[in-house]
Parts: sequence; structure tokens; C-alpha cells
Amino acid sequence: MGYSKGWSYTLESEKLEILFDVLGRSFTTGEEHLFKCPKCNHYKNKLSVNVSLNVFKCWICEYSGNNIESLLRKYASRDVVDTWRSLSGKVDLSNFDFLFSKPIEQKQILQLPEEFVSLTGEITEPYMRHAMNYLKSRGITRECVLRWKIGCFSGGSYFRRVCIPSFSAEGDLNYFVTRSYGNDYMKYKNPAASKDIIFNDLFVDWSSPVVLVEGVFDAFRCDNSIPILGSTLKEDSALFQKIVRKNCTVYLALDRDAKAKQLKIAKKLLEYGITVYNIDTSAYSDVGDMTKDQFNVCKKEASIVDMADYLYQNLNF
Repeated sequence: MGYSKGWSYTLESEKLEILFDVLGRSFTTGEEHLFKCPKCNHYKNKLSVNVSLNVFKCWICEYSGNNIESLLRKYASRDVVDTWRSLSGKVDLSNFDFLFSKPIEQKQILQLPEEFVSLTGEITEPYMRHAMNYLKSRGITRECVLRWKIGCFSGGSYFRRVCIPSFSAEGDLNYFVTRSYGNDYMKYKNPAASKDIIFNDLFVDWSSPVVLVEGVFDAFRCDNSIPILGSTLKEDSALFQKIVRKNCTVYLALDRDAKAKQLKIAKKLLEYGITVYNIDTSAYSDVGDMTKDQFNVCKKEASIVDMADYLYQNLNF
């Protein structure tokens, strides 16, 4: 084991030179290069990087990823990331620039119907008790009602529905979802507004991994979750853009009948250097039917996704 030096001029050595410039000198052991970790800044070289496998992991703070670019996007300049991407043959940077030229989120501001009644306070009316009974039947706790600001309606076109509002990063109402607990044939009834928002961005911790799920009742089961209000995530959507900007790790937990779409989302995120984990929910009809403990077990067993996984699994559909 010794300090890295004297590499021949190959593609891998070009990448190593970039890492030396960003992370400093390294020790080598086999194909592993041990750098100081920029996240925990431990005094020993404990950040293990394997350029040929395109993975990294700190053995102190466990900061890790299946794409070295995600590390560089946090700790290197844009020019350095530019060079790395050109060596890796990833998404054309003109597309990347296109994403960054757009606003993070459209400034959509809505108002709740005048019949909206919050369920976060005292439950005084029969229609409020009926709404709370429905939420309890779905395993929704009082804590969840408070956190998600859940309400219902005293009348109007949304009567006999619970309401889950969404707030932008600035705290403005940008969308809401209602779910029937009566005999309405239409289970969900939402406003005539764009879904291209980040649902409850106000409550998302972008410095931690985020969990992407399909609907709001799925999101109740997991911490730091974002419902994508469907089973697709477009490249030019506000949510996709912010994930790329924040360079955060993503856990995908779509319903079992959306496996193919989950793989497509994973592939697109991988192309932009995002570390992606796949949560297997196939033992349940959907995430909303799981308990929080059951979901956490599945999350703990989540598998990291790489492009080889995507190609292999895609051939089996």
C-alpha cells in the first residue's frame, strides 16, 4: 500500500487525476483508492473509491453511492463534473443545462374550498368524526394528521372526503388531494390544476435520502417521502429537476403493478448520476396497505440499482 502516482495515461487514469485534484492524495490497495472523506472529514483515508466499478463508500460515516459522479457533484466545481461526464459518456450536458435553465417549480398557488375544515384540532361535528374514523381504518395516526395538515369538508362538492393539502417550499398551497370515505364512485377528486409540483416540498429534507411513492396514502408509511401522484416521473418535471439539483439519494417504492415504470424512472435518474435504491414491495398490493414498520423492513433490505440491473431486469418483461 502506498500513495498513488505514476499512472499511465488511460481513461481510468484520467478519472483518477480528477479525483486526486478534488479529494487529494490517496492510498491504494488493489483496485481500491482510499481518500479522505469530504463528508465526515475523518483524519484517516477511509473513503474507498473503485473507479472501474464506479462505486464509493466511506467506512466511517457510510457515505456511499453507485456513481462517483454524485460525489463530485457535491464536492467539485461544475467544470470538473463537466469533464467527468464527458469521460463517462453519460447524458449530454446540453440536456443537463436545459434542466438547470428552468425554474425549480412553477409558482402555482391555490386556495382550499371554503368548506374545508382542519382535523388537527378538536373533533366536534359528526362529519369530522366520520372522516377521522375513515383515517383510523386506513392506519392513519393522529400524529400523521397533524404533520400532513389533513382535513375534511363540511359540505360542497368535496363533502364526505378527506383532504391532504400540499405546500411549496415557500409555504404556499400548491395542490391538494381528496379521497372519498362515502359512496362516491370517484375515489379521488383533485383540483383542476397542474400536478407538476413537488408535493409538500415544505416538509422534505433534501439533505437526506428521499422516498418516491405513487400516492399520498403511500407517503404516510415512510419518512421523508414524496408522492409523485402517479407512476411516472418526467425528466422536465419540477420534482425530477430538484432531485438532480440537490443530488440526493432516491429510494423508489412504487406499487408492485408498476415495476416496469419504476425501472424506467431508475434508469433516467442513473443517467443523471443519482444514486438509486429499489424497495421491493411485491409482497403487498401497494405501499399504502403496509404498516410503517413493514415498510421500514423493506427499505432496510433495498437494493442499490445500476444500469446493468436495469438492462437485465428489462429483458425479463
